[in-house]
Amino acid sequence: MRAAIITLSDAGFAGRRADGSGPLIRQLVEAAGYEVVYTALLPDGIEPLAGELARLCDEDLADLILTTGGTGFSPRDLTPEATAQVTERPAPGIAEAMRWHSLQITPRAMLSRAAAGIRKGALIVNLPGSPKAVGECLEYILPALGHGLEILKGTAGECAR
Repeated sequence: MRAAIITLSDAGFAGRRADGSGPLIRQLVEAAGYEVVYTALLPDGIEPLAGELARLCDEDLADLILTTGGTGFSPRDLTPEATAQVTERPAPGIAEAMRWHSLQITPRAMLSRAAAGIRKGALIVNLPGSPKAVGECLEYILPALGHGLEILKGTAGECAR
């Protein structure tokens, strides 16, 4: 499966902060057998994220699109809104699972506004911005995402046939 990683950060985009989450996501998904086919560092906000998400899905460039950052309460944290704008079907259980898992670690997890959804044949998942939270959330959900993608792609159970 092909994965795309998009980091949302005004400071990172301006070169004032290094991206620690994007490289960690890459490491974790590659270790799980995904091929990372695209990475980007964009400023916070709905655009250009919505445009990139739509392009990646509509041109069938990635099966799994993972975003990091922009899921908090800051006025510029609009990643969930961009995701909702482009997805055709929500996948709320993924964000709920991340919040539940994170709540076992910190009560601040309730402040996450992360979302997940499907557009065409791609799954979009919003991850937190901090490397620590990214690692905790992604390690928790990643094993189940592969099965979900197989169902989405219509390849679930092919090995059993």
